[in-house]
Amino acid sequence: MTITSDILYVGVNDADIDLFEGQYVVPNGISYNSYIVFDDKITVFDTADKRKTAEWLQNVKRALGNKKPDYIVISHMEPDHSASLAEFLREYPNTTVVGNAKTFAFAERFFGDVAKNKLVVKDGEELVTGKHRFTFVFAPMVHWPEVMLTYDASAKVLFSADAFGKFGIPDADEDWACEARRYYLNIVGKYGAPVQTVLKKAAALDIEIICPLHGPILKENLGYYLNKYDIWSSYRAEDKGVTIAYASIYGHTADAAKLLAEKLTAKGVKTALFDLARDDIAEALEDAFRYDRLVVASVTYDGGIFPAAEMFINRLKHKSYQNRKVAFIENGSWAPLAAKLMRAEFETMKNITFAEHGVTVKSALDAEARDQIDALCAELCSE
Repeated sequence: MTITSDILYVGVNDADIDLFEGQYVVPNGISYNSYIVFDDKITVFDTADKRKTAEWLQNVKRALGNKKPDYIVISHMEPDHSASLAEFLREYPNTTVVGNAKTFAFAERFFGDVAKNKLVVKDGEELVTGKHRFTFVFAPMVHWPEVMLTYDASAKVLFSADAFGKFGIPDADEDWACEARRYYLNIVGKYGAPVQTVLKKAAALDIEIICPLHGPILKENLGYYLNKYDIWSSYRAEDKGVTIAYASIYGHTADAAKLLAEKLTAKGVKTALFDLARDDIAEALEDAFRYDRLVVASVTYDGGIFPAAEMFINRLKHKSYQNRKVAFIENGSWAPLAAKLMRAEFETMKNITFAEHGVTVKSALDAEARDQIDALCAELCSE
């Protein structure tokens, strides 16, 4: 794929992977993006996961022909982008590996001292390869300590590492925002403050093309993508709506959650409903961040929160969930405690507002619980 007259895409698609990072379902696969910039000196940007080393190297060789690369820039040392480095250097041993001090510290841990030639760069430093002038923009904790972006002033291209990436291969027939949101909030979401810092750096650059390490190359309406990242990294709600996430044993807690969802939907409120024991928890987390209101429903289990709900709440906490209104539905046949325990977890999070109304189901839905659902629905609809 040609990005500009002298920048080629040489990445590979992985359509057969079962779980990305060992935990995320990727129905449309994932791509490992890599680029070659041709100039007086030739620069390769990043490699690929070991699952696709042979295919990636074939792409590189085909693009280079008889030419030899002068540099390979390692934007991010996570193995889905760096695992083919050693094999690349066996093929092109005289290539200079470009990274920062932390890049090489990590590289030695993963691969040993495989680089014959190294160029250690600092934040803001430049590498000139002819007409291309690369400026390295450090992005620590977006989402590893060594991450760096590279801005090509000549082509007005930002090689953005994992930033602006998404699940799915580049030509997947799907909306960018959905899988980019799930990707960002689950993988990078904890590091909103560092992302905000990088966005401020990016605002000072004249960018026409963004080349991420996953997903499609972004060439049009860049303000849309930058705005999404600003919303996500500042923990603001993207849309008005209610996410209802429930954990049920015999279906009675599920009945309460579904009834609330039906009533909210009937009143025109956007509602996303998740069974935490069966649905993709990464999707549930994505919508919990997307919408401004959240209802968590859990049966009381062994005097605590049902494990699926407890895991979900822990994931929210780990990803710095904040700035939302939260309500609870609990179930307990003799000692309902789930709502009290769930609230205690959310009280440790920032800027959480709690609904005045909650729902307690005593084994199964009855008239009292239905009245409580009506009251909670009315409160959530008033937002």
